Amino acid sequence: MRDWFAQVFQRYGDIALGAGISTLAIVQLASYDEPWWAKIAAAASAVVLGVAAALRARYPLLLLSLLVAALPLGVLLPKHFSDVEAIGLFVVLAIYSGAAHTGGRRAVVAGLLTSAVTLGAIVGDPEELNVSAFVYFSLIAGGPWVAGRVVRRRRLSEARLEREKAAAEAAIVEERARIARELHDVVAHAIGVIVLQARGGRRLLDEEPDETRQALDTIDRTASQALEEMRRLLGLLRESNEQLALAPPPTLARLDELVVRVRGAGLPVELTIEGEPAELPPGVDLSAYRIVQEALTNSLKHAGPASARVTVRFVDGALDVEICDDGTGIGNGDGTGHGLVGIRERVAIFGGDVEAGPRADGGYVVRARLPYASQR
Repeated sequence: MRDWFAQVFQRYGDIALGAGISTLAIVQLASYDEPWWAKIAAAASAVVLGVAAALRARYPLLLLSLLVAALPLGVLLPKHFSDVEAIGLFVVLAIYSGAAHTGGRRAVVAGLLTSAVTLGAIVGDPEELNVSAFVYFSLIAGGPWVAGRVVRRRRLSEARLEREKAAAEAAIVEERARIARELHDVVAHAIGVIVLQARGGRRLLDEEPDETRQALDTIDRTASQALEEMRRLLGLLRESNEQLALAPPPTLARLDELVVRVRGAGLPVELTIEGEPAELPPGVDLSAYRIVQEALTNSLKHAGPASARVTVRFVDGALDVEICDDGTGIGNGDGTGHGLVGIRERVAIFGGDVEAGPRADGGYVVRARLPYASQR
């Protein structure tokens, strides 16, 4: 019920306020014993001011402008017409609205109009033209003006906080999506290696127990590393910034470890670094590692008996990554999982390019370019 009243007040509050002040002015004007034309002119002015009051939030300078324009009319009408209390309410509302709903040059214009209304009220009553009148009317005009500026500042501050909150929530959603991709990469790679080693170990269980033991060692090592990485990623979801795990994230500096694990899983891999290594933004560094990991995992799954080559090239403010194999499989990781789709998403974040497809001389290749010069 409270929310309903708040919505009704927000939508119709200014209309009711303008209509109420206009009605009060017309009732008081009707009680005066003056010519009919004076009453009609004053009542019409009150109606116009009421409409302007209803539109004060959208057109905050309109009511102030009408009051300034009505100053000459106040000289022509009987003096006690200008003493109607509702006119004073219009003045206070106009000054407050001009201060609360304007900024920059429009606020300067509102201040000039407020000064004009105040001086007009003082000059319009020559009998009261003294220092006390200046002080009194300055306070009458200054109070609403200060209140309006305070309300405006608070409103802008609240709006800024809302924007910052929305940006923070969007960043959280984006970060959780990134962590989900990270978790997929870890699990997909680890399970791929474990499945392949388990199949190979089962075939060699009776004939070559040493090979079987190596396969089991690889499974143990891969599973332990995957569990460690999963704990780190899940910790990012659970813990606050002060409680994040201190384990270093995967980077190109740890690419040798990944290559060793893949070799141990049965895929010979050759790693080449070309160009002068540069300091990479963390996002680019991590994404490049994950691209290599995903591509090698696909080679393990789909290439069959094959070998792979990984080339990392630093050139022209960009990082080129190429992973190719000479296998006979045609899988590209673009099935129901993330696979190539995840690689494309990572590259798109940094405005890069990615190519993936069969090689002319057999096998499969993934090429990605990650610009990093503009990411710092």
